[in-house]
Amino acid sequence: MFKFELLTSDNHSRARTGLVTTAHGVIQTPVFMPVGTHGSVKALTQEMLEGAGASIILGNTYHLYLRPGHALINGLGGLHRFISWPRPILTDSGGFQIFSLGALCKIREEGVEFQSHIDGTREFLSPEKSMEIQAALGSDIVMVLDQCLAQPAPREAALESLLLTERWARRSRQRLSALHSDESAARSAGIEVVNRSQALFGINQGGLHFDLRRRSLDGLIEIGFDGYAIGGLSVGEEKSAMYEVVSRVAPLMPPEQPRYLMGVGAPEDIFEAVSHGVDMFDCVMPTRNARNGQLFTGRGRLNIRNARYREDHRPIDEKCGCPVCKRYSRAYLRHLYSSGEILASTLSSLHNISFYLDTMSSIRQAITLGAFDEFRIAFLNDFTSGMD
Repeated sequence: MFKFELLTSDNHSRARTGLVTTAHGVIQTPVFMPVGTHGSVKALTQEMLEGAGASIILGNTYHLYLRPGHALINGLGGLHRFISWPRPILTDSGGFQIFSLGALCKIREEGVEFQSHIDGTREFLSPEKSMEIQAALGSDIVMVLDQCLAQPAPREAALESLLLTERWARRSRQRLSALHSDESAARSAGIEVVNRSQALFGINQGGLHFDLRRRSLDGLIEIGFDGYAIGGLSVGEEKSAMYEVVSRVAPLMPPEQPRYLMGVGAPEDIFEAVSHGVDMFDCVMPTRNARNGQLFTGRGRLNIRNARYREDHRPIDEKCGCPVCKRYSRAYLRHLYSSGEILASTLSSLHNISFYLDTMSSIRQAITLGAFDEFRIAFLNDFTSGMD
């Protein structure tokens, strides 16, 4: 059921458009995927996401495992039915969340022992367990369990991490294949596989060392995955270093499969990565920044809390066609924040998600028309001019 079809390639860069087909629908790429950590994109309803044009959202394996539990979700028909989202879902493996726990986790060959941030109980996550959780959730795209390091990481640590990630990737591949093909394997894990068309993506590691990145990618290709992700970036390194890794690694990924840059989502970063052939993106930035009063516009970032907007009757972005910009003023949005109203987060999040999804649509159109470079330059010139 899962497949990737390359549609067009840009003549002046490596930018490309494509279609990802899953059991729950088709995704046009390049695509931005809103993050629904707990089965919810914060402050937004599923109807709002559908209206904004979201074709796929993310769920978080670590958080859904701890609460409400993958067995409960599985018993209620899987994650799509549980959250009432009929379109595709990608679930991450929990690797990044474990990385963020720092001293609360202990990594060894078998997997990761960690302390729950909710109640302090000790938990253990192995590559096999991560696959069982994601099979129970029934997501369309599954990520292997990987080890993520803060950057810049010493070469020795980066090498050790990528080799462990490769071994875990092989084990992830084997376990998910067994769960899909052998009903007794699923029964032994206490779950029902609700989506046997799940795709599995490998995750490239290696820090900022290109030879290690190349080594990691070669190992993943040898194992064989349905798509390939670049992990371990936007975790402390300089932006120029991140761009260097993406520019050298993305073109080496198999062209007939989707390429995913994990956790990177500033608009200027997306344009840079698209130019090197990346197809998929996710980031909490649009909703997190919205909750803090930072809104994205074609002229840059706008801090709606500023006093200058107290009597501003204009919409957030006069060129935006989202429901928020069609109806509400900057003055009203500022009033909502000043008053501590929950609606402030909802309206701001809807606008930011709409801005991101509309930008991705324009990127796809520009690539199709052979005008990506011109659109990129014009967009970034306006965006970096700044509003506040």
